[in-house]
Amino acid sequence: MSSKTKIIVLKSKELIYTGIFVLLGVLLIFLLFYMFSPDKPADESTSATTEAVEEQPVASTTYKPGVYTSELNLGGSSLMVSVTVDETAVTHVDITNLDETVTAMYPLINPSLEEINNQISVVSSIDNITYSSDNKYTSIMILEAVKNALEDAVIVP
Repeated sequence: MSSKTKIIVLKSKELIYTGIFVLLGVLLIFLLFYMFSPDKPADESTSATTEAVEEQPVASTTYKPGVYTSELNLGGSSLMVSVTVDETAVTHVDITNLDETVTAMYPLINPSLEEINNQISVVSSIDNITYSSDNKYTSIMILEAVKNALEDAVIVP
């Protein structure tokens, strides 16, 4: 058995490029590991969150019972948002003078209004109402109009 010596010729340019790509690969792996690793264990973060919620006192808002209105402007149309309130909570939200042209131009008004009315009896505050990403902006506009209407209804202790 005779062994032949093999000679490998490496150019310095190829070595530099290979070294740079290896360094970038290692850096990318380190960066991905750093970005997707959790900062805290899940047990600590949930317990800290629940402790913070328990420490905050729940402020009960009292209202003057009645129906309060606020104006909502959509594309040149002026809509009136009516908010029905009892002493402790908001009971119903409605939009008056809503015609077919506005519902054709803004088809998510009725589903957003129904979603808000379904959650009013469940949540303790208007700020706790959630909305889906499908009608996010429409819900935000309606909730802002509701908050504007409630400015006159809140009794300051």
